[in-house]
Amino acid sequence: MKGRSLMSEKVTLSILETSDVHGHILPINYGNNEPAILGLAKLSTLIKQQKAKNISHTILIDNGDVIQGTPLTYYYARVNSEGTNPVISVLNAMGYDAAVLGNHEFNYGQEILQKSIRDSQFPWISANILNKGTKEPYYGKPYTIRHFDHDLKVGILGLTTSYIPNWENPNHIKDLSFESVIQTAQKWVPFLRRKEKVDVLIVSYHGGFERNLTTGEVTEHLTGENQGYQLCQEVEGIDVLLTGHQHRFLTGEVNNITILQPGDKGQALGKVNIILEKQRDKWQILEKSAQIIKVDEKTKADPKILQLTQIFEEKTQKWLDQPIGQIKGDMLIRNPMEIRTKDNALIEFINKVQMDVSKVDISNTALFSDEAPGLHSKVTMRDIVSNYIYPNTLKVLKITGKDIKDALERSASYFDDFNGKEIKVNPEFTTPKPQHYNYDMWEGIEYEINISRPFGKRVVLLLYNGKPVEPTKEYQVVMNNYRAGGGGDYVMFQNKEVVQDIPIDVSELLANYILERKVVEATINHNWKVVHD
Repeated sequence: MKGRSLMSEKVTLSILETSDVHGHILPINYGNNEPAILGLAKLSTLIKQQKAKNISHTILIDNGDVIQGTPLTYYYARVNSEGTNPVISVLNAMGYDAAVLGNHEFNYGQEILQKSIRDSQFPWISANILNKGTKEPYYGKPYTIRHFDHDLKVGILGLTTSYIPNWENPNHIKDLSFESVIQTAQKWVPFLRRKEKVDVLIVSYHGGFERNLTTGEVTEHLTGENQGYQLCQEVEGIDVLLTGHQHRFLTGEVNNITILQPGDKGQALGKVNIILEKQRDKWQILEKSAQIIKVDEKTKADPKILQLTQIFEEKTQKWLDQPIGQIKGDMLIRNPMEIRTKDNALIEFINKVQMDVSKVDISNTALFSDEAPGLHSKVTMRDIVSNYIYPNTLKVLKITGKDIKDALERSASYFDDFNGKEIKVNPEFTTPKPQHYNYDMWEGIEYEINISRPFGKRVVLLLYNGKPVEPTKEYQVVMNNYRAGGGGDYVMFQNKEVVQDIPIDVSELLANYILERKVVEATINHNWKVVHD
């Protein structure tokens, strides 16, 4: 009888995934403190509800990019790092089983990252991030295993996009080697199957998909940043592929592998259910399904998470409301598209600060998000971090005039083919996720972009000090470290000579500039514009 009951035994394994939370714990918009339908406090409620349905066979995994992204995380990393990282305290309280390193985990440097890992009550895993010297996984084991009743073994392999060296501050990753995601999976998946003898194999990959899930058609530049589709096609033995990085909501099957991607900022919880049956002392998968469970207005924030964050949140809010100076004139944003089609005071101000700090006379920057509010007349730290949302630093590169033109053509591709009526954004910059941060605006040169022209031939005017920019002449240009590494497909900047490395966050540089001057005048010199026939 005992053997017969085991042979007919069925269990449901529930896998819950969060990804790209980017430090959003509380359901608020830090730019104006208005309520927002997102964050770990609300996700905690959903997670508790899901665990109650299957308390004995649930796994909770974070897929990366969790410790960076809000003023609260910035305040902890840059202003007051006493005690446990508030994000880690929350993840511990929520009962995570594992977390994967995302590219933004490195943004605040090794000290903050290592402390966060030490304080975590769960393992951080990534099989393809190795120590350059030992070639061993840098952050511990490449995988973790969960054991359940009746010898059910579930393996979780962590992988991280190997494209990080193209974006990250080299000082933050100097001892690390980012190996091929595909080759690493081809090594560890068979190991977990044959040596560890896992019954279910989950790959949690901080990366996304480079192809259409149904047709296999290429949807992104095949740089190696996103290789989810390739993993499904070239690595045998994966049951579930958890993904992220692209901030998409995805469920489905690729080559019999169940795939999942739960968006960003804690807007949703991803869930995979696997029904297993034990047959002749071996577990067999009978059915797999994936779903996205979104946070909504009715989802209450978990009081335990709110209380856990309260003291640190109060300190952050006080810091955000500190007045640092005044703007004389107008640096507010009312129409993001208008900001990107003609010279404006906010972008000119950021470029002027970058040029002042670096002592060079050419600069570029982006309006990172359509939600950026601009700078109010009485400037606070909230204004600064709401507009400059990334912990970027600056680099001065020596590049040629041709590089400048190529970069401007890359930016010019932000605009879709002009239909004669309205200016639209090229879907390449909005799908699968908004990439407004990959459109740069320049100071120190004069240029015009004509969006009636074909891609690659849109720069119709390019001058430096009133004279044409010479293709072979070298110029020194200041830009953020993400762009300087070629991030955003600005390949013309890769491997160029770094004349200067300025390792201070740009948001701090902006704040310091205002603090020193007390009053900053909004200026527009009209050095560039977007036109059409």
